[in-house]
Amino acid sequence: MNHNKTNFTTGEVAKICGLSQQTVIRCFDSGRIEGFRIDGSRYRRIPREGLVAFMKKNNIPLDRLSFKKKVLVVDDDVELLQVMQDFFEDDGRFELRTAVTGFDAGVATKEFGPDVILLDIMLPDVNGLEVCRYLRNTEAHKDTVIIAISGMIERDKIEELYEAGIDHYIQKPFDLAEVKRKICDVLEME
Repeated sequence: MNHNKTNFTTGEVAKICGLSQQTVIRCFDSGRIEGFRIDGSRYRRIPREGLVAFMKKNNIPLDRLSFKKKVLVVDDDVELLQVMQDFFEDDGRFELRTAVTGFDAGVATKEFGPDVILLDIMLPDVNGLEVCRYLRNTEAHKDTVIIAISGMIERDKIEELYEAGIDHYIQKPFDLAEVKRKICDVLEME
């Protein structure tokens, strides 16, 4: 469902708010949800502002109104990619894409437009450090959150990652819940 819409049907509002369509119609008809009828029909429409006001008044989390957050995971460990794909898709708030090489990461970033990139540093073709530098020098992606994931431990190497433009570093092996917490923190999600 496109949550960037300006007007919603009663069915769409029901899905977003976790209510029955009949409940939404009753709220509309009693004036508890502001909206309008389409001329010459029985159809009701709820403008975004009316929906947001209703959600706030009824303590319905506004994050239900937003798009899924886009996460790109770049790693050459195919098993790890599958585990992460399942983990994030089960959450329901994320759309996840994967890439196994630095080149694929560049292409996927351009096509997918991720909110966050989890970037392994040791890739088979281009070093993750170079991928990070490339993204930081690309206008469209210079502000994309990049979280480096790596097994490297040397402090100076980690500092080099921050100098190249990463936002955060997570040591491998990691707990998937920790990775999700970090992503939620940087995207200001609950």
